[in-house]
Amino acid sequence: METNRDTDMTSFETIAIHAGQDADPTTGAVIPPIHVTSTYVQDGIGGLRGGYEYSRGGNPTRTALETQLAGIEGGAFGLSFASGLAAEDALLRTVLGPGDHVIIGNDVYGGTHRLIRRIHGGKGVEHSTVDTSDLDAVAAAIRPETKILWVETPSNPLMKLSDIAALVELGHSRGLLVVVDNTFASPALQRPLEFGADVVVHSTTKYLGGHSDVVGGALVLNDPELEEQVRFTQFAAGAVSSPFDAFLTSRGIKTLAVRMERHSSNAQAIAEHLVGHAAVARVLYPGLPTHPGHELAARQMSGFGGMISLDLAGGEAAARKFAESTELFSLAESLGGVESLVNYPSEMTHASVKGTPAEVSPSIVRLSVGLEAAADLIADIDGALASL
Repeated sequence: METNRDTDMTSFETIAIHAGQDADPTTGAVIPPIHVTSTYVQDGIGGLRGGYEYSRGGNPTRTALETQLAGIEGGAFGLSFASGLAAEDALLRTVLGPGDHVIIGNDVYGGTHRLIRRIHGGKGVEHSTVDTSDLDAVAAAIRPETKILWVETPSNPLMKLSDIAALVELGHSRGLLVVVDNTFASPALQRPLEFGADVVVHSTTKYLGGHSDVVGGALVLNDPELEEQVRFTQFAAGAVSSPFDAFLTSRGIKTLAVRMERHSSNAQAIAEHLVGHAAVARVLYPGLPTHPGHELAARQMSGFGGMISLDLAGGEAAARKFAESTELFSLAESLGGVESLVNYPSEMTHASVKGTPAEVSPSIVRLSVGLEAAADLIADIDGALASL
């Protein structure tokens, strides 16, 4: 859905609350109603009311969310999907064909790597896995048949930072579509389209939904021709978000700005506390001045986010025990909710990339820092580390 570019709304916080959220014209309800309908009455054959025909093709609740998504990323078009991987798949299917080539980072979400390697790879699409923080490595990986440069920054789970503007300049000079997965940062902290990216991808399950109660995905872009093509793929294949899921995601977005402030401040406090801890070999958090991507993060992000990864000095055994010893940090997949989670990537979110260049060290644990009191979270972590 195309966002309204004529709006007076300019600040992120205001856009997040108001874009696509007009009061119901019939009742004046402040919250737009959830349209739980599969089909729509037509005023004669082809006489569609508001363009709505069948809810796979469009639903007013989804339209409202798509307007909101476009608004918060500063894009012209937003598309809402049933999951983050559904969004990625629709884009890949639209752009790629047999013999085409994709460059992806060597530290990306395991599901993304699996989708490109196993699903699209099985249909003749090739890929190269490189460190996207290394411009020379990316340039060397580009082939005549390369179509997409896929960037994830900060990366999952090693928190690597990639220079979006520099990668866009390189990619566009070679005719590539530059796609940025903005799930970890969220548009509250980083807006890749402002740096020239062509498409932004989200798992809206994470920070946008924000409450661990909905699964969804999104694409935001500016090119009307690509939007039309991707929307056709979505309509033809059917991977749309339901009205209830769209409503929950929209509700979550309204508090995204204030939540990201707390996620970031809690994560910063935890990261600083753990620097120099005997049980922790490395604290991977871009808010630390010692992080190799700290200066870049400070330039292209307005905050450092709520994700931290720890490389434990005791290796695999210590990482496993730590992940199973926390109390406030629940051991679970996913991230970005109000509650804190701990994840063991090697056997959980990134198990599918074992044996590939994207394999995650078994000494790594990933923390999704929630909105609880920072002191309580630090005490929980200290207790788990003391047990090692």
